[in-house]
Amino acid sequence: MGHPPLEFSDCYLDSPDFRETLKCYELELERTSKFLKELIKDGNSVITAIRGYSLAVQKLSQTLSVFQFDFIGDSLTDDEINIAQSFQEFAGLLQEAEHDRMMLVQNASDLLIKPLEKFRKEQIGVTKEKKKKFEKESEKYHSQVDKHLNLSAKKKESQLQEADELLDRERVNFYESSVEYVYQIHQVQDRKKFDVVEPVLAFLHSILTLNNLTVEMTQDFMPYKQELQLSLQNTRNHYESTREEMEELMKRMKHPSQICKMHSFLPMEGYLYCQEKWALGVSWVKYYCKYHKEGRQLVMVPCEQKPTTKQGTMQLTLKSCIRRKTESIDKRFCFDVETSERNTPVTFQALSERDRKLWMEAMDGKEPVNPTNPGDVDLHSNDWDDKTITSALKFYLRYGCLYRSFFKSLHYVILCCLCIAESDNLDFRLSEIHSLSYKLPEKNREMLEMLIKHLVNVCSHSEDNRMTPSNMAVIFGPTLMRAKEETVAAMLDIKFQNIVVEILIEHSKKVRSQRTQLCLDQKFRKLQNCIWAPIIQYCNGILSLVPPSYFPPPPLETISCKHL
Repeated sequence: MGHPPLEFSDCYLDSPDFRETLKCYELELERTSKFLKELIKDGNSVITAIRGYSLAVQKLSQTLSVFQFDFIGDSLTDDEINIAQSFQEFAGLLQEAEHDRMMLVQNASDLLIKPLEKFRKEQIGVTKEKKKKFEKESEKYHSQVDKHLNLSAKKKESQLQEADELLDRERVNFYESSVEYVYQIHQVQDRKKFDVVEPVLAFLHSILTLNNLTVEMTQDFMPYKQELQLSLQNTRNHYESTREEMEELMKRMKHPSQICKMHSFLPMEGYLYCQEKWALGVSWVKYYCKYHKEGRQLVMVPCEQKPTTKQGTMQLTLKSCIRRKTESIDKRFCFDVETSERNTPVTFQALSERDRKLWMEAMDGKEPVNPTNPGDVDLHSNDWDDKTITSALKFYLRYGCLYRSFFKSLHYVILCCLCIAESDNLDFRLSEIHSLSYKLPEKNREMLEMLIKHLVNVCSHSEDNRMTPSNMAVIFGPTLMRAKEETVAAMLDIKFQNIVVEILIEHSKKVRSQRTQLCLDQKFRKLQNCIWAPIIQYCNGILSLVPPSYFPPPPLETISCKHL
């Protein structure tokens, strides 16, 4: 079981659960850093110790055999399973070849030590710097919140506005540092899958080729090496695809308007100060509150525990919520809540005026969203080149009315497809995908077959355009099987969506039915006379303008979505 994903939206809530999850990632980062130090130390021992070479190799083999990769999410792809087992395979190979090794490994420093030190410096080092910045901004922000809430409402308006502006600046700095820190943590977790394994793989290959190893042992290793390189390349491609999506999500989450949007999600949660009346006076106690609109339940978790008292979680059932007038209390941002459990209203203080409005909206109403429709495009104009038309096709499939009317019908099978992708039985995958595809409406299924047929045609020219089914799935997987809500967890499932699309392309004949071309033509003409005719004509026009072999051959190690 891997660590739960860190959502960017959790940065704005800064809940205790978020802090606890963040601590788990920090411990894993420290464990990885210690492992890399150990690996670098062992590699140097192998390079410098000629007489103790055999002992150093055994130590390196032991270090590799005990290390286990921690992945994000609950399931692994075939490539990730291959990568996770790679160190155990390496350790067994080292133990088998140890008695034949008599010479110093040449160029081992460039192959092993420098990449790992670069990873520790550029990735883990940067993450630690982000952590320091996050802790510093967190302390400044929470300290400023406490000072801000203790301001009297009787102060001058100019002083209050100045205090509000100062708090807003501290809040923005804290949110930015928090989002950047979470993003950097995810980058390290993903990059270490290949940035740590690839140097070790290259180092092992140099040992096999530069030392007096037998031809038989080298030949036995080559198939596994090629399989692992393919797994690393596939993992890198999945990473590039996920990274671009995650960067776009991070930029959107940094926008100030996104803060209000995050608070509008149900249930509403955040910090509130509750007025507690005692015999000797009144005090304000800090709670982390979560409001469930369904059932109108307000859960209050105390954040300030006194040594002499133990205060547990409280749950209140709301009757009504009323904004507290400023002149009626010497505190700002207050509102009263009537509950079933208490005879008198409970007074809460929010962190700001905007925060109070969000709490009020969460308890009282909602806001509609007006969708927009894409405009018309002249596909037969000579001004469009192949790449532009292909990009337009991807954009249309992803955001256009075709997605809203057709691909939303795929969402009920996406979870099933993810389970299929996690299986290692190809026959089971084909059987289940075939069954699920025929649960789609007839018109939707035929539209899917038309798209897959075009992708198969493009992949048939892979020797020229380098667009193999695996690479094509990396490009069209997030487009054809897009999640309803863009979150970090959804982006981490892109790799499974890519596997399903790859199966659809590579085994298209087995997945689709064995109907004759005449039947397909008759049903296609029938579709043109129904409500799908404009959509089919639009997509067919785009597909007809994309020659299968137009793709320029990119470098082998840098294939990504930018090449389509």
